Amino acid sequence: MSSGRATDPQRTGPTEKCGVVGVSLEEREAALPTYYALYALQHRGQESAGIVSHDGFQQHEHVGMGLVGEAFTETDIDTLHGSSGVGHVRYPTAGSVDKSNAQPFTVSFEAGSLALSHNGNLVNTTALRSKLAEKGHAFSSDGDTEVIAHDLARNLLESDLVRAVKATMERLHGSYALTVMHDDTVMGIRDPEGNRPLIIGRIDGGNVIASESAAIDTLGGEVVRDVKPGELVVLAEDGSGFDAYQLLSPDRTANCFFEYVYFARPDSVIDGELVYETRRELGTKLWEEAGVETDVVMPVPDSGRAYASGYQEAAEDVEFAEGLMKNRYVGRTFIMPTQEARERAVRLKLNPIRSTVEDRSVTLIDDSIVRGTTSRQLVDLLRDAGAESVHVRIGAPPITAPCYMGIDMADRDELIAAENDAEGVESAIGADSLAYLSPEAVASAIGTEQSDLCMGCVTGDYPYDIEGETTDRDVTTPVLDR
Repeated sequence: MSSGRATDPQRTGPTEKCGVVGVSLEEREAALPTYYALYALQHRGQESAGIVSHDGFQQHEHVGMGLVGEAFTETDIDTLHGSSGVGHVRYPTAGSVDKSNAQPFTVSFEAGSLALSHNGNLVNTTALRSKLAEKGHAFSSDGDTEVIAHDLARNLLESDLVRAVKATMERLHGSYALTVMHDDTVMGIRDPEGNRPLIIGRIDGGNVIASESAAIDTLGGEVVRDVKPGELVVLAEDGSGFDAYQLLSPDRTANCFFEYVYFARPDSVIDGELVYETRRELGTKLWEEAGVETDVVMPVPDSGRAYASGYQEAAEDVEFAEGLMKNRYVGRTFIMPTQEARERAVRLKLNPIRSTVEDRSVTLIDDSIVRGTTSRQLVDLLRDAGAESVHVRIGAPPITAPCYMGIDMADRDELIAAENDAEGVESAIGADSLAYLSPEAVASAIGTEQSDLCMGCVTGDYPYDIEGETTDRDVTTPVLDR
């Protein structure tokens, strides 16, 4: 359930849909493996990239704007000494787009130094910041990551590492997958609902924690397991293994279903599920729930490809074809910062293959519809190429509410499905027919209960207390009285 506001609450300051990594090695420098891991996570953020290393005596830091290859030179990597490191790639969904919010965020204090990388979004940042400011903390950015770093630093002055982390987790309200380096100790922390993914891997001479298993694969490593919701994992400084502490134990999880639908790489494994196979299963269920007989099934590249494969296999007699060719030198339209840029980029990015669509009925498969602009332009492209009819099938439910957990879903007044049912969206994008996948089918394809998924952007039922929103879920508000 939702408040129905056109302007949504708690959407001030940067929220993060990002990639994080932490590396701890026995004898080798950590900067280069961290750099390669960030390349594997580049799809999770393109605005800035950063690495902080520690050589046992001091931190070494480099952050830069742009893609990983733009943010770092070989010289930059050579200056990042030490066998411990954390890294970050960032895309902000709101707030400042400048170097002040680039991560990892660093703090030096009496108990040592901290470097912190964050994927997710807190929904009680304002309250936390106010409490810390009352106690004399000064902030240099408008992001929630700095708030986490200050709170953890304060707790480390008063207790040991594990107790300090637990005290901070008890105060954080929202989504977070963190890689943190306290002096040269690297750790991973996942919020109690497990909203964002975080994976532990074993690599030559040490261990790694990353947002996705694809980063571990890139390093030639082996996935050990996921960090559990509410768990702290501390990598051994000699690279031998890790210690794990279950600090908070939720009654149920709130894994972000959109990681499986869109955001994660298809070759990643999240909570035991290969994303590619999950998407194929979503395509199968899309045929079962809303299949339509047409001459050809085609994906929107690249995000719709796995869905279309599962859909076509279930349909059996319909042809699968690539009807849209992608210009790979144009960025992902979903994460472009302005509506004008998104509209212009569609024709730069995709071009129809006329022989595939001319005088034929077409089923176009995509993962989601957010604003509807891209879908409308794709339908127009296919009609201009001579398609007889265009039927759109979406491997997710309609996006009707904003995301407060770190995915750029925009405000309600920008979401085409917030004010339109399927027929209204169908008309708006100019399709001959449109159908979505049900929330129940999504949960089934992922292999979990719907109650263990965060589907707030679909149902308006959020796993956290958010000002201006309501929820039927049992949630716990952290104590901020100290």
